[in-house]
Amino acid sequence: MFVGFGTFLNVIGIIGGSVIGVLFGRHIPEKTRSLITDALGLVTFVAAADALRVVWNPLFVSALPKGWTLLTIIIALVLGALIGNLLKIEDRLESFGVLIRDRFSSSNRGNFIEGFMAASLLFAIGPLAILGSISDGMGNGHQQLILKSILDAITSIAFATTFGWGVLASFIPVGIYQGLWTIAGWGLGNVMNGYQVAAMTAVGGILLMAIGLRILNIKVIAIGNLLPAIFLAPLIATAAHRFL
Repeated sequence: MFVGFGTFLNVIGIIGGSVIGVLFGRHIPEKTRSLITDALGLVTFVAAADALRVVWNPLFVSALPKGWTLLTIIIALVLGALIGNLLKIEDRLESFGVLIRDRFSSSNRGNFIEGFMAASLLFAIGPLAILGSISDGMGNGHQQLILKSILDAITSIAFATTFGWGVLASFIPVGIYQGLWTIAGWGLGNVMNGYQVAAMTAVGGILLMAIGLRILNIKVIAIGNLLPAIFLAPLIATAAHRFL
């Protein structure tokens, strides 16, 4: 598989789900879609566990002082939460989504534009899009975007049932957005050491757990406000590696 395969699969999932939704969506029971989503929520925990394996990776452990593998993750999450809350990332993302939705839903451009905008925001503006794309670009595997592809395909079915072909067109901005994050991940993977990548991966695993809780409607965590932790983790790991 090639770098960017996850985003390619995600695009195929949106297109396929949209086609199914337009042609057959009304015949798929809501309970069935809900059950499949719950199952994918459970699978998200498996993906999180897979990412968290790096915490015990000898390369990561040997690069940091004793006990700093967990401390690096904790400090990154705490500082990330402080920065995220200060910048109100989650609120800004939600407000932006509501602004775009209201702007187009109040217009006379029809369901196509409304479906296009709603689906584009839903599929692109989310932690899994960023986490999965960075992981893909860094060569850590496509598992997260495979999971997102399935989730987006199911959501596309539901959306396309209501909004029609506009949902299918959302694959264009989603592909561009995730493609840019994949390129960013590729760049980071080529300039960072293994233990720095491991630190990012471990924090990503924690955020995946939060996403799983959200999918299952167990706990709604402001994941957007924790996104800065991903970029803080390698910096903290570097400081611990060099100065402690």
